[in-house]
This record gives sequence, C-alpha cells and structure tokens, in this order.
Amino acid sequence: MPRADRTAVIVEVLRDAFAPMMRADPTAFRAKYRKMASDPHAFYRGTACLFYADVTQEEAGWAQHGAERIWIHGDLHVENFGTYLNSHGRLIFDVNDFDEAYLGRYTWDLQRFAASLALIGWQKALPEEAVRRLIARYARSYLAQVDHYADVDDDEDFAITLENATGPVLGALERARMLRRADLLDSVTVVTGGVRRFIEDESAQRLDREHRAKVVAAFRAYLDTIPESKRFDRDLFYELRDVVSKSGFGIGSAGLPAYNVLVEGYSQALDNDVVLSMKQANVPAVSRFVDTEEVDSYFEHEGQRTIVSQRALQVHTDPLAGHTSIDGVGYVVSEVSPYEVDLDWGDINEPKQMQVVVDHLGRATAKIHCASDEDSQQDLVDISVEDAVIASVKGGRREFVDWLGQWGIDYALRVREDHALFVDAFREGKMGIAAT
Repeated sequence: MPRADRTAVIVEVLRDAFAPMMRADPTAFRAKYRKMASDPHAFYRGTACLFYADVTQEEAGWAQHGAERIWIHGDLHVENFGTYLNSHGRLIFDVNDFDEAYLGRYTWDLQRFAASLALIGWQKALPEEAVRRLIARYARSYLAQVDHYADVDDDEDFAITLENATGPVLGALERARMLRRADLLDSVTVVTGGVRRFIEDESAQRLDREHRAKVVAAFRAYLDTIPESKRFDRDLFYELRDVVSKSGFGIGSAGLPAYNVLVEGYSQALDNDVVLSMKQANVPAVSRFVDTEEVDSYFEHEGQRTIVSQRALQVHTDPLAGHTSIDGVGYVVSEVSPYEVDLDWGDINEPKQMQVVVDHLGRATAKIHCASDEDSQQDLVDISVEDAVIASVKGGRREFVDWLGQWGIDYALRVREDHALFVDAFREGKMGIAAT
C-alpha cells in the first residue's frame, strides 16, 4: 500500500477510536500521542484498534471448530503480564489489564503477542532468526499447556507461582512478595488526627459536593457486583473513608475519567486500609471491527463487560473486582494492589533469558483461554476451548508455529513503518490534535 494511503488508514482508524477522548481531554491525549511517538512498541501498545483493523480482514485460518469465537484478552502484548494476589491469597504471575477483553479468534491474542515480541527483539537488536525461535517457543509452550487442559478434567488450580516460576518471572514474584500495603498507603495518603485521607497533588484532586455524591453512590452500587463467594464482612470492610479524582494513567487510559476510593480494610488498623480504582471503561478495540449485536445486548455497559470478561479469562480473580456506572456510563472497580509487579523487559536482553520468559508467557496465555474464575457466570462461550484449539491445529502444528513466527516478524515490520507515518502525521497536525 502506498505511504499516503496507509497514513490515511492510520489517521482514520485512530480518529474514529479516540475522537471522544480527544475532545474530553486534549492535553492528556497529546501526552498519550507523544508517548506513542517515542518508539514503535509504544505506538503498538496504543493502537490495538489499528491491529484489529488489519487482522479482521484476514481469513480465519487456524481458528476453526469454535476457536474463532472465544473470550480473548484483546491486547496481549509482552508488557501486559505481571503479578497479583488472587482471591485465595496466593501471589500469581499472569496476564493483566483486561480492558480490551472481548470475543474473537484465539489466534488474535497470539498474533498480537508475536508482533510485540518481534518489536522488543528488534529494539534489543536480536537477529531475525532469534526472534523467530522465540515466537516458536512461545507457540509451543501455549499448545503444550492447551494439551494439558485437554488431558485433565479439572485444573483450575494451575498457576505460575513462587513454587514453579523461574528466571525473571520468579524475580517479579519475589519482588511482589517483599512489597507492603503500608508502603502503598503512605505513598498516596496522609494520616491526620488518626484518620487517613488521600494526598492532593496534580494527579489526585478533591471533588465538589455534587460530583462526590455521584461517585459515592456508584461505589455503593459496585458493592453489589462483588460475587457472594468473594465478599468480606460488610460491617467493617468497604467502609468508605475518602474519594478523589485521579489522572496520570497509562497510554490506554488517556482521557478517561477515574477516581480513587479509600475504604476500611480487614480491621480498623490504619495499615489495613484499601485503595480502589474506579475507572471509566472504554469500548474494546476488537468490537469496532466485528459483529457486536449479540455481545452488546448481553451487557448493560462496558464496565460490566470488562469484569465479566476478566472472570471468563482469569482463575481466582481479584476479590475486589466489580463494576458500576455514573450517569449511565460504565466503570471498572478494582484494588490498587500493593502486590502488583509488572514484568520488566529492561534487563531481559539475551535470547536465553527471553526463552525462559516466553515459556511462562505461553502457558499463561493458554490459561486465560482455557480456564475461568469460579464465579464466571457468562454463557456466551459454552464450548471446550482447549478441544477447539487442538482441533484447529490438528495435523499442522509445525506449520502453525512457523506461520505465527513469520506473521509476527512481518507485522512488526509494518508497525515500525506505521510508527514513522504516525509521527509525521502527528507533527503535521493530521491526527485531530495539535502537536503543540
């Protein structure tokens, strides 16, 4: 495609996806675009919509037998993995950030990851063949874990933990274990007169009375969306202490309203208080390019869709995860956990290190496709995902692995070219927001 035509596609897709948020907060969106301009992988992270504009035009290929319509993460790049404390109190390394979760081909998650891995490999100056081997290793790990799920009747307790993790993944879990709730609280709150309140700064602001009342009402409504099995004693836990508006989130959340809510924790001891994030949910990128009629009618709003999707994709989810709405707009509520450590690729530079990591990430990807939370109540997908994936690659696993590797390398090259076109278009004022 000629450069001018591809630039037109990039501009159209991004404007269509982001126009409402650009209007709502042009300053935040300018910052988002500057981050995306910094390097090809940052651009890729911020343009899931462009990815789906491309892959939805391809034939289903390796996604057949029902595997063309399962719950997918929707934005599975290499930086969307990290630690969390599950509802059983165990530190888990897993996929995170389910804002883009939706129904689609299982291959879309794998393709998005493969291109992301190829971009990271390019940034680290790895030879193409080394990148190809890493993607192949990820694919084989994914398929091996899918086989495992097919061979057992019930394996909801499989997880990557301190007991079985290795390499940088184990390092992330060990760092998470050393973190303390009190340290998180001290970084965002202050104790005055024996009462803890949020610190006010550029990212955390007080609300006027009317606005605060709406947020408090939304918080009360959220409590009813926590599954019965995950609810703590309501006489103490969840007692509201403070509320502020919150800004300064990552690339994907620029321009979306958000709040932090401080609640009483397990006891009246000040170091047990809990910080919740209440963030407006966005329209998932993949939904812009597929038939959404059935799914749209299933959910009241995007906040509910996000939480139902997360429970369909993750085993033993955050016990504080839920949803609510403000003025009819959906919000996602979750804990600002002190035990979250993202996988840091800054010190993962050699292929041998990366091999250990992608082994874990392939298994984690299979886990979200094949196992769901015990409180998942969705019935949009009622097939055995592992059986559908196995049937889709039957007799052609080597070809599938080779295809994914080549696809990831080819699409990473396209992203690098798209990034350059985006930077030029942004500088020239074509992106719907001025560069200065």
